[in-house]
Amino acid sequence: MIDTSLDFTGKTVCIIGGSSGIGNATAQAFRGCGAEVHVTGTRASEADYAADAGSDLAGLTFHQLDAADDSAIIALRQKFEQMDVLICSQGMVLYKRAEFEPENFAKVVQVNLNSLMTCAGQFYDLLKQAKGSLIIVSSTAAFHATVGNPGYNASKAGAAGLTRTLGKAWAPDGIRVNGIAPGLIATKMTKVTTDNPKRREATIQSIPLGRIGDPDDMAGLSLFLASPLSNYIVGQTIIADGGLLL
Repeated sequence: MIDTSLDFTGKTVCIIGGSSGIGNATAQAFRGCGAEVHVTGTRASEADYAADAGSDLAGLTFHQLDAADDSAIIALRQKFEQMDVLICSQGMVLYKRAEFEPENFAKVVQVNLNSLMTCAGQFYDLLKQAKGSLIIVSSTAAFHATVGNPGYNASKAGAAGLTRTLGKAWAPDGIRVNGIAPGLIATKMTKVTTDNPKRREATIQSIPLGRIGDPDDMAGLSLFLASPLSNYIVGQTIIADGGLLL
């Protein structure tokens, strides 16, 4: 019989980049399903997010983390003895063609791609022990060009490739690795579009569902991918864009 519950009671969940946006909505969704939820953010303390829209750290355990710093990820791993679900939702983008500069390109790739592998490697043993789930949040940019952002585009395409490869490599260990590719979601990172009336309207016109996505739309997908409902899904990056790429 299919287990249709979304009960994560007794489970430990960590969301890298869970202090705001998609990661934060996902964190609160798991908390609502009974999980012990940890989140990371770049600021010194959770109090530094108090005034931010899209940041709700109530009931979550906060850890400061710069995802670009491998040593900090290694230190974070030492704080855990159990890990059932690891969600890598960290990300950055630099606008105004800044990513064409080599140092900026490298910075974006470090956060959006290299740190994924560092996180996965560091938590591998706990995920294997728990027969757990790793979820990598990439972007629909993995599947189309983003002319002004070569670092962002290359890193997100790499994230989808990493999801496939780790999915195949770690499935025999009982770890299910999958990914989510959000379309345009209303977060701090997308304000360059969502706060610009012309850009916003043009984008909505190209989305069959007729609206910009909400972080909660992505949270539900993570719950699904971490639950028994998706027990036979491995190595897939699921596009969630309201039909934009169709």
